[in-house]
Amino acid sequence: MAELKENNISSIPIDHFSKGRVTSVWTLLSSVQWSESWLMGLLAFHAVCFTVTLLTCRFYRLQICHFLIMVVMVYSAEYLNEKAAMNWRSFSNFQYFDSQGMFISLVFSIPLLMNTIIIVMVWVYRTFETMTALKTLQLKQKAMRENRKKTE
Repeated sequence: MAELKENNISSIPIDHFSKGRVTSVWTLLSSVQWSESWLMGLLAFHAVCFTVTLLTCRFYRLQICHFLIMVVMVYSAEYLNEKAAMNWRSFSNFQYFDSQGMFISLVFSIPLLMNTIIIVMVWVYRTFETMTALKTLQLKQKAMRENRKKTE
């Protein structure tokens, strides 16, 4: 069985920055040199996005704009990956950008998608809250109408 895995090496991409085989997400993330300034900036960007996600929970229209911007950024990740793969020497010490987009998906798209999931969860919660308040109001109005009919 081990011999079959060794012969089928094309299914496992080569990690070009550590010259090892990428066998899991953890292997990829642990081989990244996180001290590079652009990666630190990317982490700071994600921290700011998460903070904006939390701060805009009460501001519906601002949160919609934030949501749409993040969705557009995730949509453009493929294009960004291509440009970064062509110009990686200008900002990075290693070529992280593979043709499948695994690296950019892990460090760029997934954190943005997690923020969008949080926003959708907030929207669903607010919708349920509004529906509950509306139904409570309807029941109160119905009870008031029935009380008026009884008094007449």
